[in-house]
Amino acid sequence: QVQLVESGGGLVQAGGSLRLACAASGRTFSRYIMGWFRQAPGKEREFVGYINWSGGTYYADSVKGRFTMSRDNAKNTVYLQMNTLKPEDTAVYYCAAAAAGHTLSYTLSNTYNTWGQGTQVTVSS
Repeated sequence: QVQLVESGGGLVQAGGSLRLACAASGRTFSRYIMGWFRQAPGKEREFVGYINWSGGTYYADSVKGRFTMSRDNAKNTVYLQMNTLKPEDTAVYYCAAAAAGHTLSYTLSNTYNTWGQGTQVTVSS
C-alpha cells in the first residue's frame, strides 16, 4: 500500500503562489488516482482536485483556473500548483490515493483509502 507525505505549505500573501508536493512510497504509484482535499478550521474536508494515471485532471469550481495538478510517476510525486491565492484558500491540504476504476466519484473523500498527514497553507489578506 502506498504511503503519502505532503510538503510545501506555508504562509503567503493574497495573490501569491505556492506549490505543494505529495511524495508517495511504493512501486505501484502510477496506478493510483491522486486527489487533493483541504480542511479549514470548523469546516468539513473539501475536494480540491484529482489527477489520473495519464495526467487527466478535474477540479472543484472554487479553484478552477487558479490551481493546477500534475504528477511525475517516475518520481512518485504529485504536485498542486496554487496561483492567485485567496484568504479563503487557507486550510490544511491533504493528498490522498485511490484505486483506479472505483465505483464512487473521485470527488468524494470516502473514495480514497490512503491519506497524507496534511500541510498547512495560510493566505493573509
